[in-house]
Amino acid sequence: MLDREIILTPEGHRRLKDEIDYLSTKKREEVAERIKESRYFGDITENSEYDDAKNEQAMLEQRIYALEEKIRSAIVIDAKSVKTDTVGVGTKVTLQDMQKGDVLQYSIVGSAEADPASHKLSNESPVGRAIIGRKPGDKVTVAVPQGSVKFKVLAIERA
Repeated sequence: MLDREIILTPEGHRRLKDEIDYLSTKKREEVAERIKESRYFGDITENSEYDDAKNEQAMLEQRIYALEEKIRSAIVIDAKSVKTDTVGVGTKVTLQDMQKGDVLQYSIVGSAEADPASHKLSNESPVGRAIIGRKPGDKVTVAVPQGSVKFKVLAIERA
């Protein structure tokens, strides 16, 4: 049971549903076939192939359950209702690193969709928390492991 709300973009919601669909169909079939084949390796009480396949099945079912729980407790933001006057989940924000001068662009997403390598920042990350509710022109200082970074919000648009 999840004890905090999960915020998803429509794209993130679709990806979770697609993953559940894949795991519930193709992956389940693959694991069931692996269990079936492992039974031919001999006595299942001393069969490591069978044990591995059953462990994979348990992990698969656990993953499916966790994803279904996320979907059940998710709040899917309506892309059309995303406001661009302040930074929020569902927006794409352009920031300038005040020390280096670099211009960065990030989509703000819920924690379930965060992927910094793809420029998707969680609203719960240090930078995400610092810029939520900010407007173009606002400056923020963010505590990061290496010290602190100062950003200026340059622009906000729908992600």
